[in-house]
Amino acid sequence: MKKAYLVGAGLLLVFLVLGLTTFSKSMTPYVTFREAQASSGTVQVMGGLEKGTSSYDTATKTLRFKLIDPKTNEVLPVSYSDVKPANFEDAVSIVAIGRYRGDAFHAEKLLVKCPSKYQGQETEKHYGAKVTVKS
Repeated sequence: MKKAYLVGAGLLLVFLVLGLTTFSKSMTPYVTFREAQASSGTVQVMGGLEKGTSSYDTATKTLRFKLIDPKTNEVLPVSYSDVKPANFEDAVSIVAIGRYRGDAFHAEKLLVKCPSKYQGQETEKHYGAKVTVKS
């Protein structure tokens, strides 16, 4: 009976270690532009689109643009090889997931946050107002 408990505990420990190592490998931390340039692994960087710097080549499906860090005003060139995200030019912020190689950050994924269609609009509420319907 004790052997069964030991084998079960051993298997549980193996699965726990395997799960933790797999989970830690799948995490991609947010880093600064400088840390991304120094890193050898996959990381996430976030910034705003520097207006007028984006170009998309439809033949190779390559999007090139520059991210700007609003806190430090640092600029990071980014290359993304896939379909250009909808409303890319209107993006409020962009998260690029990938790694820095050569002269640019090569993004595997892009997360684009567009402005809300309700942003800046005020909603009026009339409490206790009488509504008259004409027929």
